[in-house]
Amino acid sequence: MIYRFRVILDNDTDDDVFRDLEISETGTLEDLHNIITQSFGFDGTEMASFYISDDRWEQGEEISLFDLSDDNSARLMSETVINDVVHEISPKLIYVYDFFSMWTFFVELAEIVEPSQGVTYPNIMFVKGQVPDDAPQKLFEAEDFDDDFDEFEDDLDIDDYENLDFDENWN
Repeated sequence: MIYRFRVILDNDTDDDVFRDLEISETGTLEDLHNIITQSFGFDGTEMASFYISDDRWEQGEEISLFDLSDDNSARLMSETVINDVVHEISPKLIYVYDFFSMWTFFVELAEIVEPSQGVTYPNIMFVKGQVPDDAPQKLFEAEDFDDDFDEFEDDLDIDDYENLDFDENWN
């Protein structure tokens, strides 16, 4: 079967920027990563991750392009088949490309269709909008932060070097 995805750039402007893509359900998330980067004009050399998402677009489990964990436990795009993480019940992913610029995309399964004869997959079906030169800046609202946070609640005296539990001559 062929999965049709709509990949939408998360930007705070009135300009819609999205791509409609087709890919085999048995392709990997690395294959999806490659077609996304190509369709938006990126070179594909930066770090990237998919995050399994729910209906409210909340970020869940991370699936990385490379394993940067200390214990080699990261779930990898190259080892994750698309239909293992995306299906009718769970159709949404968040995709982040280039962790310095934080290009963020909403990836949603639009439909599942039979393969068409003469079409090579993955396939770019539709392109809307121009990608800006720089990643859109995220504007955070006051409700995004915990009002109960108190940086001094641990009652540590930072001038009391004897009881701070670290070696000040570590190097």
